[in-house]
Amino acid sequence: MARLGIYIQIPFCQTKCTYCNFHTGVVSSSRFAPYVNAVCAEIGRHRDFYEPAGVHVPRSLADALADTVYFGGGTPSLLDPVHLQRMLEVIRASFASDLAEVTLEADPETIDAGKASAWVRAGINRVSIGVQSFSDAELKATGRMHRRADIYRAVPILRDAGIRSISFDLIAGLPGQTRESWRNSLDELTALGPEHVSIYLLEIDEGSHLGAEVLRGGAKYGAGTIPSEDDMAEFYETACKFLQQAGYRHYEISNWGKAGFESRHNLKYWKREPYLGFGAGAHSFSGTQRWANADDAAAYVSAIESGRLPAELLEAVTPESALEEELFLGLRQLDGIDVGQIEREYGVVVTPRFDRLMSAGMVERNGNVVRLTERKLSVANEVFVELMK
Repeated sequence: MARLGIYIQIPFCQTKCTYCNFHTGVVSSSRFAPYVNAVCAEIGRHRDFYEPAGVHVPRSLADALADTVYFGGGTPSLLDPVHLQRMLEVIRASFASDLAEVTLEADPETIDAGKASAWVRAGINRVSIGVQSFSDAELKATGRMHRRADIYRAVPILRDAGIRSISFDLIAGLPGQTRESWRNSLDELTALGPEHVSIYLLEIDEGSHLGAEVLRGGAKYGAGTIPSEDDMAEFYETACKFLQQAGYRHYEISNWGKAGFESRHNLKYWKREPYLGFGAGAHSFSGTQRWANADDAAAYVSAIESGRLPAELLEAVTPESALEEELFLGLRQLDGIDVGQIEREYGVVVTPRFDRLMSAGMVERNGNVVRLTERKLSVANEVFVELMK
């Protein structure tokens, strides 16, 4: 039986981080319940919604077993636990399911004992905390609501409630970040011992407050103190060595896990396994199509209430695009790509593309397996651009 991941987008935050370009909003909590109602309606009636929207789900996927759920955002931990429980109940009623991994993204300051206990009762067994940094100065500069002390308060609460799988996010390249503050964040992270770590390089996007300020050449939001690209690469490489020594396995460019604690849901994205997204801005992949819901939460709720799915960006996955995805997503994984298997499956020869990259020192090959070289992990996008030429 095919396995299926389910993603639920919660597009609400307490504040807008300076570097964020996501379609999230700071809204009254009175907007939460109508949104949850719409998500539940979309989940419960997804088969009725799909065909009129041009979505064609293969029979194998219609009968698939849902084994992972991921509540992302936004800040899903802002919701009342009853809302989260209700969405999980609708998932169980609408899909064959064996929910081995149910992840909730949470900001440290939103975590309390009552919520944590309710999350566990609802079936949530993994919490991904948006730590970003252990430096209060860096957190303040980016508009984060939490401080270092909130992280130290939140982890024991989750442990006491029964959460045995915790993930931390860190960002390399925040305004004002230094070698010393970055190393301190890594030290404090390992002291708290999360089972999983995600590290992202700061992206400067013109759609964010910080990105717009950088383009203007201004100094607001710490725009003038952003580390250089070389410094960010150094921070990343430091993290690679540090986390390996601390017992974490580097399994995807941005992700590390202790043995058995890799993100089962996110692995579906990188391995091109099917997933269905529900909520405003949620993306889906059936194996033959990709599509996304409209980003605006109010427009999404209105559409669902009127009986239609606000699907957009609907595209068929051609053999050519599937092959490109196999190569791009495969190289993101530290285990690499089995070139022989891909050539047999797609009936193409891709070896010459890798020969060129090998000569440039971008990838290495061991038998049929091709993977990024260690020194190119921090600048992987350069390799991907060359691969697709």
